[in-house]
Amino acid sequence: MMGGHHFLRGLKFHGAHLSYCTNIHPAESWAETFEVLQTRVLAVRDLVCGGAPFGIGLRLSAVAARELLEDGGLAAFKAWLEETNTYVFTVNGFPYGSFHGTRVKERVFQPDWTTSERLAYTKNLFRILAAIARPGTEASVSTLPGSHKSFAADEAAIRENLILLAGWLEELSAESGHDFHLGLEPEPLGHFENTAETVAFFGRLHDEVEDSEMIRRRIGVNYDACHFALQYEDAAASLDTLLRHGIRISKIHLSSALALDPRDPAAIAAIRAFDEPVYFHQVLARDDAGTIHRFTDLPDFLAAERAGLCEARVHFHIPLDAEPTPQLRSTRSHAGDILDWRTRYPDACRHFEIETYTWDVLPPDLQRPVEEQIAGEFRWVLEQ
Repeated sequence: MMGGHHFLRGLKFHGAHLSYCTNIHPAESWAETFEVLQTRVLAVRDLVCGGAPFGIGLRLSAVAARELLEDGGLAAFKAWLEETNTYVFTVNGFPYGSFHGTRVKERVFQPDWTTSERLAYTKNLFRILAAIARPGTEASVSTLPGSHKSFAADEAAIRENLILLAGWLEELSAESGHDFHLGLEPEPLGHFENTAETVAFFGRLHDEVEDSEMIRRRIGVNYDACHFALQYEDAAASLDTLLRHGIRISKIHLSSALALDPRDPAAIAAIRAFDEPVYFHQVLARDDAGTIHRFTDLPDFLAAERAGLCEARVHFHIPLDAEPTPQLRSTRSHAGDILDWRTRYPDACRHFEIETYTWDVLPPDLQRPVEEQIAGEFRWVLEQ
């Protein structure tokens, strides 16, 4: 067992909350989710924090959320949290449906924010937080960046639903005493995916309403280190820009992507081990002139003409404390840069979540017992 006292000090995280996202564990119904909490999550708690309160980054599918809201489930769950000295401060509301063991790919963006289904699901997640979050605390939900570029979504409908949610959250926050906020998570080929597109989208959202301060309180960004590293962005410059434009940093995902030299045949051979059919593995490759070329998925990149490309980054979350085979690299320095930036802006964001959901599709040489992997990632974060 790892040194509990070292972790105990670090998990306080200088006034912020730190956990890992339970989307790493397959579970779709509430019964399956609660089984994960009772077994996997408590095992991680025991490895990393001894008797200290342990924050949970909860993932709930739409089905699990509906089931939890029925038949007294919330009261029983709240009692369990108190008994186990655990608490929920954030929920991952990006994947609406199945997230393991089946083709996820573009389906993780469905239903998108043009739909009433996405709005209703997200409200359910906040209803759950209103019942179980510790009194007087802030609580967040992360979600997709509106839609996927390939859907050619109606942005006016996206903004309309987000404005409806913001007004509803304003009322729920006043009633409950919690500070509720939603974090839209830019992702490669999402409706907005990098700093410039994010700022532009929020500018249009803020211009849509008379009370833009209400929007700024309730709707922000879930900044995923893996996703912004894929865009070849500087973490501090990106985060500074978001703050400068009055965009709330709702939550930060500490995560890492793969990188390689596309001119190296050994690197191309090595990256093929990460081509699997469940998740999207978008590739952003840069040429000698600095132009970024986007590929929808890893097979598209592998089949493409790669002449002139000097670096490629692949959307495949790998453990923060692990380095891939020698032919490949990770982007975990981006997560390290975020933690350095936070020392200068300790109040800019209070929700941090380790998010490496790919355990069951990692190549064998990167797999460890899942609790050991998560504990290793906690150690890496705290040692930074």
